[in-house]
Amino acid sequence: MEELTSVHNQHVKNWKKLQTKKFRRQRGEYLLDGWHLVSEAVKAGIPLRQLIGTADQLTAHRELVDHAAAAYVVTPEIMQHVTETVTPQGIAAIVDLPDAHRVPANIQGAWLLLDRVQDPGNVGTMVRTADAAGFAGVVVGNRSADLFGPKVVRSMQGSQFHLTLLEGDLHKWVQDFKQIGAPVYGTQLNPAAQNFRKVHPGPTFALIMGNEGQGMAADLLAETTTNLYIPMRGDAESLNVAVSAGILMFQLNQELD
Repeated sequence: MEELTSVHNQHVKNWKKLQTKKFRRQRGEYLLDGWHLVSEAVKAGIPLRQLIGTADQLTAHRELVDHAAAAYVVTPEIMQHVTETVTPQGIAAIVDLPDAHRVPANIQGAWLLLDRVQDPGNVGTMVRTADAAGFAGVVVGNRSADLFGPKVVRSMQGSQFHLTLLEGDLHKWVQDFKQIGAPVYGTQLNPAAQNFRKVHPGPTFALIMGNEGQGMAADLLAETTTNLYIPMRGDAESLNVAVSAGILMFQLNQELD
């Protein structure tokens, strides 16, 4: 294992730049911060290009070293420098960035589509919830938070290894679902919307969640099969988009239980 002590080392500079979307795409890789994410990658069979850790953490997690193409012992200062966490756990890894623009040959299962959802915590939480609800994948449209940004990756907690994550034109995805006769559900409170408890989608469908403040784009709402709303018994004006998505995903996919 190579020992690094300076933040000016080229490896360290590259790890730091992986906080930017442009550099992640340029390098075709992204950073996992913390032993849980690194362990989840190993369990999923994801090759570790580089394992980075302080001396004590690499000793404590020696089993991870065997799964890495290269391992680096770094100082706590370097770990603080290359991660965005306030108190880093002292272990991280570099893994391949998946091709987010591939399209499945056959669309099957439940899919979550995100229309301009910009908060990284919301995006990560919804990916994690989609994983828990048994969804096949998540597609983010333009102006949504980057799926592999540091904050999203931390919020996903390893769920990116369990389902398909893609970027694309949501209008095209809606048409693809319609072509195979699968319903596409939008989310909006209006007179024509249906109570989410009264729809039964079957095994293949799409659910679209919109921007935190503006909801779904009007042109996208016009293309959906049905738009849904969640009745609220209390006096709250609205729900957080990630909470709403969780309620809807578990309800719509319950028939697969």
